[in-house]
Amino acid sequence: MSTTPPADSLVELAARKQLPHHQFTDHATVRWIEANRPDFPHAVTPALRATSQRLVYRSAIPTAWMANSQLADSLHGVRHAMRTATLAALLADADDLTEDDTATLVMAAAVHDCRRVHDKDDRGHGARAAIWLTNNADTVWAHFHMAPTPQRIVSVATAVRLHDVPYDVFAPDDLTDYARARHITDLLKAADALDRYRLPKLSWWPDPARVRAAEFASLRPTAFELVVASEAAHLAGIDSADSVLKALEQRGLIT
Repeated sequence: MSTTPPADSLVELAARKQLPHHQFTDHATVRWIEANRPDFPHAVTPALRATSQRLVYRSAIPTAWMANSQLADSLHGVRHAMRTATLAALLADADDLTEDDTATLVMAAAVHDCRRVHDKDDRGHGARAAIWLTNNADTVWAHFHMAPTPQRIVSVATAVRLHDVPYDVFAPDDLTDYARARHITDLLKAADALDRYRLPKLSWWPDPARVRAAEFASLRPTAFELVVASEAAHLAGIDSADSVLKALEQRGLIT
């Protein structure tokens, strides 16, 4: 399948319910996102802790980890993974998580979509990513310059598996797993939801009713600005990872 973006903007395609399986941002869609900026209250997001900054730099996952390399630059590709990892780190810092727990959460955020095969409602991609992560734990933890432990592997895999399962449809097994990794699952779901400003339909944007994280609302302005800045930078010719890092540097979140 071609990775060439469609001639029509994603906004137009979404309105006509004609979005393709592989979706790539475009100038018209970024302008539409900017024009629909919500009326956020003024908020200043502090820079990430030094250890969190190092994790964010490592969150640019290798394309080889992805089930479909065509998605590397799509709406669920590297930029989404890095922004979600950044937002997860910000949530972790706000909750004063330990460095180990923060690392666990950021790793989960970085790989949560790595087994997607397309950009539409790819049901079960969280479970596939959890299996892949468990089988490749040594590789993933080494990428983040850390050593895996059985407890951390279970926590990350659980959060990744549950990230695409709405709370209100948790099955009994989901509830059992959730009880063992409640906090990381809540924060991963919140970080993933915060990056929904990239999507080409207002009804798909972040919804506080669907998450369980105290700092969700306060991070919405930052999440919005990161989407606009990094997507615009990518369209200007900067590669996915550098476009996100540039947006983070411009906003003083990393140094």
